Amino acid sequence: MSQAKEPAWRDWYRDDLSYILHPATALKAHHEEGPKILVEGHGIYVKDLQGRQFIDGLAGLWNVNIGHGRAEIGDAVREQIGKLAFAPRFFGFSNLPSIALAKRLVDMTPPHLTRVFYTSGGSETNESAFKMARYYFKLNGQPERFKIISRNQAYHGVSMGALSATGIQGHRDMAAPLVPGFSFIPAPYCYRCELGLSYPSCELACAQALERKLQEEGPDTVAAFIGEPIMGAGGAVVPPPEYWPMIEAICRQYGVLLILDEVITGFGRTGKRFALEHWDLRPDMLSLAKGISSGYVPLGASIITEEIYRDLLDKAPAGAPFPHGFTYNGHPVACVAALKNLDIMEQEQLINQAAEVGAYFQERLRGFLEHPLVGDVRGMGLIAGVELVRDKASREQFEPIGKAGSLVAQRAFEGGLICRAILDTVAFAPPLCITKTQVDELLRVFGEDLDRGQEALLDQI
Repeated sequence: MSQAKEPAWRDWYRDDLSYILHPATALKAHHEEGPKILVEGHGIYVKDLQGRQFIDGLAGLWNVNIGHGRAEIGDAVREQIGKLAFAPRFFGFSNLPSIALAKRLVDMTPPHLTRVFYTSGGSETNESAFKMARYYFKLNGQPERFKIISRNQAYHGVSMGALSATGIQGHRDMAAPLVPGFSFIPAPYCYRCELGLSYPSCELACAQALERKLQEEGPDTVAAFIGEPIMGAGGAVVPPPEYWPMIEAICRQYGVLLILDEVITGFGRTGKRFALEHWDLRPDMLSLAKGISSGYVPLGASIITEEIYRDLLDKAPAGAPFPHGFTYNGHPVACVAALKNLDIMEQEQLINQAAEVGAYFQERLRGFLEHPLVGDVRGMGLIAGVELVRDKASREQFEPIGKAGSLVAQRAFEGGLICRAILDTVAFAPPLCITKTQVDELLRVFGEDLDRGQEALLDQI
């Protein structure tokens, strides 16, 4: 009697384990547990190779803003490939989709931001911002202004420059020593203030730390400060309302460029087009990626002020090219995907939906503060973090740190929900197309799995 044939999915599992090095993955555990292979998506749902359906509570990696399975983008991409699949943008060349998208981005952002530099994603975008900031000061006769100030827990990418501005030690250790000239101030993480203070009696010491750092480094040596309006990979950290106006005022006082990293928060994630609108900020450079194309095709962009552009134009050596660029800068297919993505956002009013449903999402999430495991709930619009603790009164964490978050996220996956453990914070950022009914479904699954996680943690104590 012949043996039953193994299901086809096992071949894919073996090939994944045989040929792929996965990013941001515990490799030994991956080889023991096997890959999570997704094959299909529609709206807020995805399916794996075995046909199991999951709620995508993280919109891929904070990026599938319009939701999965929008055939309109595929149609637009297919048409563009048939016309012109690639065109360089070096040496003055251009293409129609990149021009149309640049105009649209400038129209969407604050009026002082006027020039678009394209990249393929967030790391390249922030890398480009740092290079342009340093070059700007060189052209203005201040080459000594090369330093960049960032924040502890910040995430700005993993290329060497962007990684040097990332304040998450686990990322930094891999490639240390990193690029010199980067320094850090405390994050506005009120629940676990690293300064040991409490809001509002702290008088925003974490923001005032920027001025102290400038004095420590020498104000005339600092080119830029970079920050995410809401910290994503640092734990979905939302700053107090006074924080960003204070940071911006300090940057202006000392002539330091303000780089806002809206790679995660841009394109409706917080209920507005860009999170900067919550504080009426005027950054010198705005870093965009992820939601710009909803992840359908890789794309990023840095939008800079006309003042910076004019200095790049007028003060560079005569005849010298702008000395920076990437092969896929302004890729026509990526730009077409982004244009169609923005069309969908506008036609379906997804940013308004993110504001309305986001308010409901945040309200429902705060109900979990009654749960014995939950110490803090924070967020804005459709980005949120639920921080787990062993003891609510003392905010004591489970040991080892990260154990509770990983366990609850794994239980959630087993229950049909994809979320992300950031140490002991469970992060959510569902597609903007999510409805209130689907929010209820997501949080019902999370609540059940939170209870299961609590039982497992108590069994291990």
